[in-house]
Order: sequence, then structure tokens, then C-alpha cells
Amino acid sequence: MARHRTAKTIDELLARARATLPDRPSPGEAFHAQANGALLIDIRGDDQRREGGLIPGAIVLPRNSLEWRCDVASEWKHPAITHRELRIILICDQGYQSSLAAATLQQLGLIHATDLDGGFSAWAAAGLPVIAVTQPVRTLPAVIPKDQHTGLVSERGGGPAWPVTRPASRRPAAIARPAASLRPRRRRWLAA
Repeated sequence: MARHRTAKTIDELLARARATLPDRPSPGEAFHAQANGALLIDIRGDDQRREGGLIPGAIVLPRNSLEWRCDVASEWKHPAITHRELRIILICDQGYQSSLAAATLQQLGLIHATDLDGGFSAWAAAGLPVIAVTQPVRTLPAVIPKDQHTGLVSERGGGPAWPVTRPASRRPAAIARPAASLRPRRRRWLAA
């Protein structure tokens, strides 16, 4: 029997997610909650953290592994996740992605999981502590010329691709001829 589901808008999904959260603390409330033992978890992307900075004491967990790192029954849980009664406050850039993520953590039984109202932007605007990231940020050019599309390589496995301008015949062997285990999932830019 096929199920018929009515499509929802993102605003409806967001409202439904926020309705499951116990509260959405302001930046000042989150700051005081952290001082009283709450875990702040930053789920922003690398570029957002480099640009905006870091919240002192916040745990950085990528959004794409959040559930595995926060599930107390998971073999990949973060060491700070010790029980389901922890007060967890997720932080994204503006407080939208973190609301959806916090609702998922609620489904995992983390009954005190919520998110920061306004996200990191509100935290920084409130003048709360932020640590500047001093590492240089490499960015891709806005447009990669057609003759440079071949030879894109990842600097660190799975990360952003950077243009490499050396000819295909001079590419490293690992890129020119991927291992047999990679061939079924070979990406176009790995093709020799």
C-alpha cells in the first residue's frame, strides 16, 4: 500500500521542529547555561567558523555527523555526551539549521536539546566571547576556467576542491590511476 504524504514547506518543518524544543535560549541565557554545565555544540561549516570565529568552550561537530556523535548508544559518540539528560544547545549561523537538528536530537531521547535563538550571529552581536581563527582561508575562484576543470583535487579527503593547473600527464599517480577500491565510485575529476 502506497502512502500519500502531503508536502510541507520549510517554514512548516521549522515550526514543527521548534514546537518540540523545550525553549530557545537567547545568547545571554546560553552563555549562563554554559557556565552552569550546558554543552554548546557548534554545527556551522568550516568557512563560517573561520570567518566568524569560535565560541570558547563550544564543541565543534559537523552537522553531517551530529546524530552519531550525540547518540549515547552510538559507538561514535563524543566523549562529552554521557547521558540523555544533558542540556545541549546547538549553534548554527542564524538559528534555522540548528532548530531542525535539535528536533532530531530530541527524537534520539536528548530531552534537553535545543538551539540558540538567532545562532552565532546573535551571539556575536550580543558582544559575547568569540575567539578569532587565525588560520588563512583559501577560497575557490568564483569561476574556474574551462581548461582548468581537469585536475581538481581535494586538499584533505572530501574537502573543497582546489584548481591544479599542471597537465594531466604530470598528475600524481594516486589521482591519475585511483586504487581499484575507488573505481566504482570514481568522480569525474579523478578520471585520467
